[in-house]
Amino acid sequence: METTFTPVQSLAGGAMIGLSVVLLMGTLGRIAGISGIVARLLPPGVERGGRWTGAAFVLGLLLAVPVHGWASGAVPAGTMVAAGPLLALSGLLVGFGAVTGNGCTSGHGVCGLSRLSGRSVVATGIFMAAAFATVLVLRHLGGM
Repeated sequence: METTFTPVQSLAGGAMIGLSVVLLMGTLGRIAGISGIVARLLPPGVERGGRWTGAAFVLGLLLAVPVHGWASGAVPAGTMVAAGPLLALSGLLVGFGAVTGNGCTSGHGVCGLSRLSGRSVVATGIFMAAAFATVLVLRHLGGM
């Protein structure tokens, strides 16, 4: 599987993620962990507040590709290389990991590391090691 290296777009995207994290923490005192933001949108989390800012954050995530397509005139191509049941199982495992790890990749990897959280360093190391092992097995040892 070939990928296209896009350093300028990647740098711009990383800068926007960093800016959004700083703005959310600086203005509302909240960490931009997607699992926590989504949890505030679902019962019983809706009682804790932050519903509107969480909805705006998730809406921004969902609208990023269509807005990019509208602005650039071309929607990036996306392909699914796994079957629906495998994707569903993967999603459940990621959700379980986010609950068990007390945060998701964005909460630990982006926000926690920037705050020098020891727990986030360990969590990020674990999910990066799992990602490396998954790529090794699926792409290089004949898994897919």
